[in-house]
Amino acid sequence: MSNNNILLSIQDLTISYGNIKAVKGISFEVNEGEIVTLIGANGAGKSSTLRGISGLVSYRGVISFRGQDLKSISADKIVAKGIAQVPEGRGIFGNLTVLENLKLATWSRKDKQEIRKDYQRVFDIFPRLSERQGQLGGTLSGGEQQMLAVGRALMSRGTMMLLDEPSMGLAPVLVREIFSVLKEINQSGTTILLVEQNANMALQVASRGYVLETGVISHTGTGHELLGDPRVKEAYLGG
Repeated sequence: MSNNNILLSIQDLTISYGNIKAVKGISFEVNEGEIVTLIGANGAGKSSTLRGISGLVSYRGVISFRGQDLKSISADKIVAKGIAQVPEGRGIFGNLTVLENLKLATWSRKDKQEIRKDYQRVFDIFPRLSERQGQLGGTLSGGEQQMLAVGRALMSRGTMMLLDEPSMGLAPVLVREIFSVLKEINQSGTTILLVEQNANMALQVASRGYVLETGVISHTGTGHELLGDPRVKEAYLGG
């Protein structure tokens, strides 16, 4: 792909917590229209990388989105530039209704007519959320909460979605449903960077993947190549 297609560029990213280096100088790119996945064991630096991109932790190195350096931009302005994050643990507000949770994501938008269309889009993708618009977020099942977290990210109308462990704690049937929806969202024009412990599912939907091991990238390739890589199979795909 030509450089014109690079949406997100990470160069020599280092993230430390005190004396512990969680991410050790990694570099990678996400091209427009791709699903790119970061896989690896717990503590490999995957979530830290997403938090750096979102402006939630300080870092060394360069993160640029559409050619603009994000370092001096606050987290809320990064969302307004088109990067929406679905955090690990979903991060929904349990004391707000489904509709109120979705509405929160539109705080910086002025296009009321388009916002109405986006509510409809979310309810078309997730009919269960449509049925539960007035229900408190905290009373939803785990799968429904994950749908709400993804729906809320869609409401910010970002061009890129960062997802942190979307399958965590979900039954296999719901995992398949969530991944099917992610493919649909991607096909309708949203670029996705996915952090996921379920490496098998992630690599099946990903255009490309990067394997993180203790803060460094150890392998990279297309989703298909990594699924067939004996080292990746043994470490992350159950042999």
